[in-house]
Amino acid sequence: MAYEHIPVMLAEVIELLDPKPGNIFVDGTVGGSGHAAAVCNAIAPNGIFIGLDQDRDAIDNANRVLKDFKTTIHLFHGNFIEMPAFLSQLNIPAVDGILLDLGIAFHHVAASGRGFSFNKDEPLDMRMDTRSRIDARELVNSLDEAELRRLFQRYGEERWAGKIARRIVLERKGRAIDSSKQLADIVCRTVPKAAWKPGFHPATRIFMALRIAVNKELKRLEQFLETGMDFLKPGGRICVLSFHSLEDRIVKQRFRALENPCTCPPDLPVCGCGLKPTLKVFTKKARRPTAEEIMANPMARSTKLRVAEKLWNRKKANG
Repeated sequence: MAYEHIPVMLAEVIELLDPKPGNIFVDGTVGGSGHAAAVCNAIAPNGIFIGLDQDRDAIDNANRVLKDFKTTIHLFHGNFIEMPAFLSQLNIPAVDGILLDLGIAFHHVAASGRGFSFNKDEPLDMRMDTRSRIDARELVNSLDEAELRRLFQRYGEERWAGKIARRIVLERKGRAIDSSKQLADIVCRTVPKAAWKPGFHPATRIFMALRIAVNKELKRLEQFLETGMDFLKPGGRICVLSFHSLEDRIVKQRFRALENPCTCPPDLPVCGCGLKPTLKVFTKKARRPTAEEIMANPMARSTKLRVAEKLWNRKKANG
């Protein structure tokens, strides 16, 4: 089945990443290969493109989409936190650019059959990487009420987390919650009709929270941002597209910490900590998609784009 995906904010990504012929680029979430194709075109003919994705479907799709580009292409089935190992396999110490598109692809919702959609009756799975051991069914049926409540509050920021967790525990006493439709129906019966928002399914935040937990999305993002910049060349850029406030907050805070690492009191006349900036942030305020793009692709509506550039190591440059 075709891997359907519309790349979000494609023009802005290419403008800010500024790929050039001969560059080496990593796309840590190759997805439908929309961004990847544009990058491959820009770094041809002598560039190197490294595409990663934890979803096997995305890697298979990338092999089809990118096969005719005049660029050296390496594709790896794995999460972006494995980037250092993949670069080591290629004997590449640093790259010119890194892209992370953290959004869920249309393919996952419409055609993966893994229970990402609350509008379908599918096995309650939600694993991006089907090699992973824990799926959404196991979490829903094994966590106790307090653990479910915390999960829905932390990752879904769900107002009705307590009531939903309580109802899930009651329902599963009768039979296991195995499908996406079962779970969506439980949430719909629990959230008061007066609290339903037009155009927003009551189960949206619950499904998001489970997906984040199953795929360890926030933990892996934090882990990558701790070390990922070490693999950028000086002058190299990192671009992150996030789709909810939890992701964006992690990216914003990490970029800010690397741009302003000084821990000295503000009134100290001279810096005493010796910590120097390692990033220059290009997006002091996150870039957002245009109204025209949102109309053409509603999945883009919550996108926030942040880009930063690795600074030169002055100590090394000065010998």
